[in-house]
Amino acid sequence: MYIDYEWAIKLNRSCLKMLGIWPKNNETKWEKLMTNVRIIVMLNIGIWFCLIPSVHSLLKIWGDLMSMIDNLQYTLPFTIATIKFFIMWQKKKDILPLLNMIKHDWLKPKIVQERNVMIKRARLACMLTIFGYFIMFTSFILGTTLPVFGFSMRYLTNKTDPGRLMPLQTYYLYDRDKSPFYEITYVLQTIGIFMVAAAYTGTDCFLSLLVFHVCGQLENLKARVMDLDKFINFESILSHSIQDHIRLIRSISIIDNIFTLMLLAALFYFGILFAFYGFFIGAMITQRNDVSVLRLTFIVIVFINTFAHTCLYCTVGEILVAQCEGVYKAVCECKWYTLEPKKAKNLLIIMISANKPLCLTAGKLFPMTMSTFCNLLKTSGGYISVLLAHRE
Repeated sequence: MYIDYEWAIKLNRSCLKMLGIWPKNNETKWEKLMTNVRIIVMLNIGIWFCLIPSVHSLLKIWGDLMSMIDNLQYTLPFTIATIKFFIMWQKKKDILPLLNMIKHDWLKPKIVQERNVMIKRARLACMLTIFGYFIMFTSFILGTTLPVFGFSMRYLTNKTDPGRLMPLQTYYLYDRDKSPFYEITYVLQTIGIFMVAAAYTGTDCFLSLLVFHVCGQLENLKARVMDLDKFINFESILSHSIQDHIRLIRSISIIDNIFTLMLLAALFYFGILFAFYGFFIGAMITQRNDVSVLRLTFIVIVFINTFAHTCLYCTVGEILVAQCEGVYKAVCECKWYTLEPKKAKNLLIIMISANKPLCLTAGKLFPMTMSTFCNLLKTSGGYISVLLAHRE
């Protein structure tokens, strides 16, 4: 059982532990201090050498849509990833009970069918994590190594890149082209990019781990409720099922409270970037702009990554809603009419708690479902024509 638990969490734990935002039980004061120092150093590198210079550059090239798109494809992810990093750091105490719940669920005795359901859900979460890490490392390597050899995947102008190439479109108050300032700035940008990429991808993969685990537990609860009439110790099984359901409801509420602001920021980020990339592709087709293969490849990778992450949010939210509704349907469809009146009456407790809709939300405003994702695509698509008209 412990082997299954380690297999289920090891990828997410490796990434978040490296960043210092993986919570631990019985953490000493010294370990907590060193972890906080590491987080503060990484945040300062990302903010002062990547985010603020990128925003400064954005203000200097304001009005040039192509340069702005090139800038925002870095500035927006940096902003979102910094928000995610900070929230995960501040919410470590809230995350710890969720991790303890996952460990308890994997280690407790269970039947083969329940273990198979948990394995199935954990395998899906692992596949998404591997895909996310692959895209992250591909983007990181392309973005940070090619400028060393004089190649860039960005939109270059004399205004944005008057001197030696850098991974990001940034503007500094000092002369960054002189040695050793150039080398130091390049290394610090690389560290900041890696930190942001790991925080952005690792947080989303961790969300999928939590939600898929809860979905697996809801699926097992549904199967248990469907077979309530077959158990001899009906009261004991029903009591355990009600407690388990309340525990899962609280877990969903905690997950939503932790990630709701991240999801809201991610929706705005995807909507803006989707509109800008649609404008870029439309301008490239209609005006036949020359675009290098490297830059086009990088834009496709970034777009696929952004699209996949946003779709992941809504997909796991949709699966969670379906599993919660499945528990309610299981209570309604179980053979309650064959039970004694007192036993049948006790089913109302779990039926009432299961009737309440549960879902992830973006800022407590929008439910994270595929319907929300489709509406976001429609809204962002409408702004593409506005941007194209503005260019003309």
